[in-house]
Amino acid sequence: MPTWKTEAEKEIQLGLEERARGMEGRARVRARRAAGHIVGEYFRRTGFPDPGPNAYERLNLLLAIPTIPPEARTAARYLTMKVNMQYQLPPGVDLFTETQRLTQALLGETLAPLPPVE
Repeated sequence: MPTWKTEAEKEIQLGLEERARGMEGRARVRARRAAGHIVGEYFRRTGFPDPGPNAYERLNLLLAIPTIPPEARTAARYLTMKVNMQYQLPPGVDLFTETQRLTQALLGETLAPLPPVE
């Protein structure tokens, strides 16, 4: 039975492969899906009611929790941010980095193959 970490790392790997093929939109979707697994595990560990497997719903619900760490809040905001008219996020925003930041802030763990975020 796959775990949250296995599923998140699989999404990250597929997303990085899509990015390498120039499919940035699909890569962003994969990063968000990985984040959904992370938030689902956070809800499971904390006993918070999980709205279901939809990553966007999980991230928005996470943002409504006033006690989440500031790093997790920032990452969740970026992960729910809409792209501009050129299908881009603001300069310097990378959803894979934000997914790793979310993992570290909420669960105290890291995802392979991403480097830890400082």
